[in-house]
Amino acid sequence: MILTGPTGSGKTRLAIEWAERLGAEIISMDSMALYRGMDIGTAKPTAEERARVSHHLIDVLDPWEGATVAWWLEQAAACCRDIRGRGKRVLFVGGTPLYVKALLRGLFDGPAGDAVIRNRLTQAAESLGSRALHERLAQSDPITAARVHPNDLRRIIRALEVQELTGQPISAWQEQWQSPLTSRHSPLTAYWLDLPRDQLYARINRRVEEMFAAGLVDEVRSLRALPRGLSREARQALGYKELFAYLDGLVSLEETIRQIQLRSRNFAKRQISWFRHLSELRPLTGELTEALPGLTIEK
Repeated sequence: MILTGPTGSGKTRLAIEWAERLGAEIISMDSMALYRGMDIGTAKPTAEERARVSHHLIDVLDPWEGATVAWWLEQAAACCRDIRGRGKRVLFVGGTPLYVKALLRGLFDGPAGDAVIRNRLTQAAESLGSRALHERLAQSDPITAARVHPNDLRRIIRALEVQELTGQPISAWQEQWQSPLTSRHSPLTAYWLDLPRDQLYARINRRVEEMFAAGLVDEVRSLRALPRGLSREARQALGYKELFAYLDGLVSLEETIRQIQLRSRNFAKRQISWFRHLSELRPLTGELTEALPGLTIEK
């Protein structure tokens, strides 16, 4: 099962409750939680939370190291084998969109688009309807058709395009690039936390203030003092660039907080756009973060 959502939406708290009820362990889908020493700024689960439920792929890299999506998938697959081998269930939790997409669809991007084929298929959809193209896909690639909603015309056209260009269904290509995390026989159930925008932004603003109160400035100061510095990937963490400027005396603390809040809200917007375009993800309303007992979890 996957639980994702924008930054500040309450994934960690809900995930702990889910994992306890499911008898699951958590695999982090946060690309910044991989790094040791980046604790406050990445809002890692607390020591108490990690004592309640086992977490994986947190604090596994030094800040000067880098990680690709393919590397993360390999590590996550190994964690899955270990967790399932001990008779436990797996719950993926985090908000890195590329990790979520890779879990759901594999890493295969396919050949470059062909304008002639795409235009022809688009015209067919306009005259026959998207469901007609979905039926065509179901005949040639039932695996992909089962994953794609009949109204998701973009993905239907892309699947038909790849098959015409390569002679193989896109599901066959994706299967070559997937890890053992998913298969055609056991698709992941996936949810994303969908909070009202004003509520989400208020949570984000408050969380940034709490991070500063918890010692974020000292954390970033210590990271910058490391002999090998931060890797290109680690430097992408929200707020670190702004805090470097503050430590250099270029902006005030108040302005730094404001900039981090703004950047965090903008990042949440981009995450939401990703999640809405991943048709496998089912939205969950924000009330579930406060009213967990009323939730029915699919087995």
